[in-house]
Amino acid sequence: MRFGLNVGYSGARVAVDIGLIKEADRLGFHSVWSAEAYGSDAVTPLAWIAGQTERIHVASGIMQMPARTPAMTAMTASTLDQLSGGRFLLGLGVSGPQVVEGWHGLPYGKPLVRTREYVSILRKIWAREQPLEHQGEHYQIPYRGPGASGLGKPLKSILHGRQIPIYIAAIGPKSVEQTAEIADGWLPVFYSPYRSIYKDALSAGFARAGVGKSLATFDIAPAVTVILGDDVQACLNFVKPFLALYIGGMGARGKNFYNDLACRYGFEEAARTIQDLYLAGKKNEAAAAVPDQLADEISLVGPAARIRDRLAPWREGGVTTMICALRQPEVLRVLAEAP
Repeated sequence: MRFGLNVGYSGARVAVDIGLIKEADRLGFHSVWSAEAYGSDAVTPLAWIAGQTERIHVASGIMQMPARTPAMTAMTASTLDQLSGGRFLLGLGVSGPQVVEGWHGLPYGKPLVRTREYVSILRKIWAREQPLEHQGEHYQIPYRGPGASGLGKPLKSILHGRQIPIYIAAIGPKSVEQTAEIADGWLPVFYSPYRSIYKDALSAGFARAGVGKSLATFDIAPAVTVILGDDVQACLNFVKPFLALYIGGMGARGKNFYNDLACRYGFEEAARTIQDLYLAGKKNEAAAAVPDQLADEISLVGPAARIRDRLAPWREGGVTTMICALRQPEVLRVLAEAP
């Protein structure tokens, strides 16, 4: 199992801990991942990071598909890949309806259909076998619908790029199955190595892909919060507000993928309580309602020995890249030196 570093997205001011990233690069970490919500974008920090590092891969975790046309994403990915010496990894996600419609001003549509079309278009652009054409439910290239000039014609990328590895953020069983079929890697959120709820979905996706695709050729890369400290409970208390935000407030009632995931893990009552409290504005109470067991399963916290010992279930659970959200430089060394 290799390690990545998760720098996420910025708050009110853009901030990149380049010292931490350079240390991860020096210690042999595999990758550094940035994200976007509705503030800082995922790509600009990666360009900044790539210019100041040597070996570490730069990866988006994620770029929002509705925010960019497939062609724009292909152009951006290939440009950054070549400027970084082939170090770019493309992580994609559909985001949620609140962001897609409330921020980007686009219809949420059918996420599975959008994702399949998007990936297909990217592959075609990078292959450069013929000028780009695609007629689907979400994307029509060339566009000939209402308002079209009639002058659009199929084009082939000027830039000769490679087939960049594609990772997809997926939560539901059907989206995980499709990810296993069409992508090179999967970006699970709040992944628990102690609960094999995705085994059937992954197997079904590999079977649909054919050509011998399996876990041996597929990268499972969850984001994992890592906190070093002697007091395990105090460390878990740092994890809980983040879980409460997503389980309770990241989505409307009845349309919250993270709440659904907590329910599939067996925490139905807690998930309902967290959402009720969070949507009522009681964020501290919502965080307190997050079960210790859930917070502990999806993170790595505590003394160095405990963190090292608890790496085993992640390895045994098929995780091949652990994308670590951390702020303590000493944690980099704990992980890099783990047997």
